[in-house]
Amino acid sequence: MFDFNTFFSNNQLSFNKYFQKPINASINQINLLKNYINGLNRYTKSYLDPFLDEIIYFSNAESEKLIKSTPEQNFDSYVELVNFSTDIILRGFLSAIKSVFKYNESEMDIAVKALFNTFSGNMENDFFDFIERQNQIVHMLANEFPKAIKEIESEYGFHFEKGYNKKIAETDRFYLYQILPSDNKIEVNKNGKPLIIIPPFVLGSNILGFLPNEKRSYAHSYANAGIPTYIRVMKNIHENEAVQVMTPDDDAVDTRFFCEKVKEINGKPVTLNGYCQGGFSVICDVLSGKLDNLVDAIITCVSPMDGTKSDGLGLFLKKLPKRFNILEYGLKRLSNGNIVIDGDLMGWVYKIKAIENEFPVSAFYRDLKMFIPKDNKPVKINKSAAAINYWLGYERSDLPLAITQMSFDSYNIPITDDGTLPVKLFGKKLNLKRIKEKNIPWLICYGENDDLVEKQTALAPLDYIDVEVSAFPRGHVAIATSWSKPDSACALHKVFGDKKYRGPVKFQLDIDKNKK
Repeated sequence: MFDFNTFFSNNQLSFNKYFQKPINASINQINLLKNYINGLNRYTKSYLDPFLDEIIYFSNAESEKLIKSTPEQNFDSYVELVNFSTDIILRGFLSAIKSVFKYNESEMDIAVKALFNTFSGNMENDFFDFIERQNQIVHMLANEFPKAIKEIESEYGFHFEKGYNKKIAETDRFYLYQILPSDNKIEVNKNGKPLIIIPPFVLGSNILGFLPNEKRSYAHSYANAGIPTYIRVMKNIHENEAVQVMTPDDDAVDTRFFCEKVKEINGKPVTLNGYCQGGFSVICDVLSGKLDNLVDAIITCVSPMDGTKSDGLGLFLKKLPKRFNILEYGLKRLSNGNIVIDGDLMGWVYKIKAIENEFPVSAFYRDLKMFIPKDNKPVKINKSAAAINYWLGYERSDLPLAITQMSFDSYNIPITDDGTLPVKLFGKKLNLKRIKEKNIPWLICYGENDDLVEKQTALAPLDYIDVEVSAFPRGHVAIATSWSKPDSACALHKVFGDKKYRGPVKFQLDIDKNKK
């Protein structure tokens, strides 16, 4: 009598070999499609949501302009806008096609070998395994990566609410915190020269406290060197009306107040350190004369000093039809009637500017490459990648209109031949040559591959005055993320490179030493 149990027991290996893998492959194909759709939908949503908001802002602005302009003006403007938009859309779709082909090209050798193994009867690394591999890659991007991004929140940034750092002072618009060393064994040098960090309005402050527990924090790089380190943090714009209506003059007044406090505590003038947009604010505040006798050294990092020199955002604004190159198309009216700039929309503008890299399909396949297994080993999610994506996804803030207008002007109006900036403070012109007249040391740090604030944009002051320069490899946030690590090749406390550049922490320590 035929024994089915014995038959299947003896042939279990054969069953698994010839039937189980195809069954698993079918399941993986279903999961692959589901993960692919979910992942691509997430990238598309982050792109489309601000676009839908912009349609509302655009309609509000145009409802008045259409009436005030002649039919000929309206027609010409819209033709320009259609041509401009068509160019962006075409570049986006072309970049998407290239991204898909580039990814498939990188996986083609593995796919061909898998097919060959399948048809030759070799069940190791066959096409069923290839399908499982693709499913795992897409699963990591669509499911595990978003989870890791949310989980990194507890480690990312300063978390002032936990009381790790001291609140020193506040105004209606800002807090001033002292950043204490992340290493409890390090003591702050009470006789050291103090430094105040001015973060950008767009990026927020937490990017400068990136991952303190991993020793990747721009602010803690100073504090861990014993430097009395402070940071100015903007209050929540939706909870503080004073922030909503803040002007560049208010910025300068509050910065002066904080400099007075810090000088009183430490007995020495302050080094003012602006990052990105914060650097432009620092220079404007210093040139206004409001910080005389309070600030005697300046550090700016990846700061746009003349946005008209930019090949990215600056060129983008130049190509934008003149009628639409105004902030009116990004205005958000709050429930109390105050008008601010939509922060999500600002981020979207940067994506449009870099459409070849930020088009949803292009960005999806770019990030997909992070999870391609190396030597057939599963890829672990990098904390730095998770933290940067947390910052990009969750740190957006709406912006005061007048502050944004100042930055907008700097990207549309060049510095004059005599060194006068395109903005004023307290009704007075601001000229770069005043820094030389006051004999204030200034270190400009820039990223060699920064596609947001390009080299020529950051180094524009060199056309008018002599300024010390330090060139860092990589892009816009590398100084705050990669090079803030003490043992990195371009650590902030080191002298590095063939040209012996000084990192900003080294610059601060040397300034203090030379003044003693």
